[in-house]
Amino acid sequence: MDTRPRLRLALTAGEPAGVGPELLVRLAAIPFDAELVAIADRGLLERAAARCGLDIQLIDDNAPAPALATAVQLRVHHVPMPAPEQPGAPDPANARYVLATLAEAADGCLAGRYDAVVTAPLQKSSINDAGIAFTGHTEFLAERAGVDVVMMLASPELRVALATTHLPLSAVPAAIDGPLLQRVLRTVHAELRRKFGIDEPRIAVLGLNPHAGEGGHLGREEIDTIIPALDALRGEGMELLGPLPADTAFVPAMRARYDAVLAMYHDQALPVLKSEAFDRTVNLTLGLPFIRTSVDHGTALDLAGSGRADPSSLIAAARMALDLVLRSRRAA
Repeated sequence: MDTRPRLRLALTAGEPAGVGPELLVRLAAIPFDAELVAIADRGLLERAAARCGLDIQLIDDNAPAPALATAVQLRVHHVPMPAPEQPGAPDPANARYVLATLAEAADGCLAGRYDAVVTAPLQKSSINDAGIAFTGHTEFLAERAGVDVVMMLASPELRVALATTHLPLSAVPAAIDGPLLQRVLRTVHAELRRKFGIDEPRIAVLGLNPHAGEGGHLGREEIDTIIPALDALRGEGMELLGPLPADTAFVPAMRARYDAVLAMYHDQALPVLKSEAFDRTVNLTLGLPFIRTSVDHGTALDLAGSGRADPSSLIAAARMALDLVLRSRRAA
């Protein structure tokens, strides 16, 4: 019998003026076999719950649970927010608050206070407007943990990892080299085995150029960089397909041949994934010493404050985090 304590999932609310706080309180109303801990400003969550018409009881994370539950309960690690939120209008004054919630979630996972972290969307532009260089959750958590990571989005039908993440398209070719591709593919291969229980992962690798370069006529990156990197890893025993043309890699006959796809840049493959499974897709950060999942959408400023934002992706992210933690426990 497993006598270990109940799992604890840390939740961050993301951009205060976006839909994240409302999604988070809606998530709290869903039954989970885990303890949910919101790392956020208590007042922000109270106002979000009121907008959603939810009767929610916020409990300090250090306090014992009430003997009698009269409403939905949610534990809170309170982080004070400098400026009150105005739904739909991000305030750069709250940028450091947003990053403080992420830091607490990451540090708490590293220290064993939380078993995983689930993040709601944030507004990168607002953080940069505050004078803080910031490219995204993935890069922030990698720096906090001191590791190299890979961004993956996964639905029940498809897993897509990225060789590069939040870069201008003009910067992508120079960013892709052999060592990068080998590091990324080793991480994806190891995490497919460790997190998803796939003993012999099959990974499809997309080319950078149209038609995967068409023999060098549409670009030489496949010939000069991608193919040599794949051949080296095949020599280590990895099962790799490609480089494949991106326009045919996602047809049903091809999907049956692989367990995951490595795309060269952010918008090369993610539109395919999001167009068919937007509310069921989860963002994962591979390579971290803890499990992190997130939604596959942005802050939806046009919906913020309405109480009508769909929590399906955040619910999927929390369920995947719980599944991954339980799988790792069973394997331990």
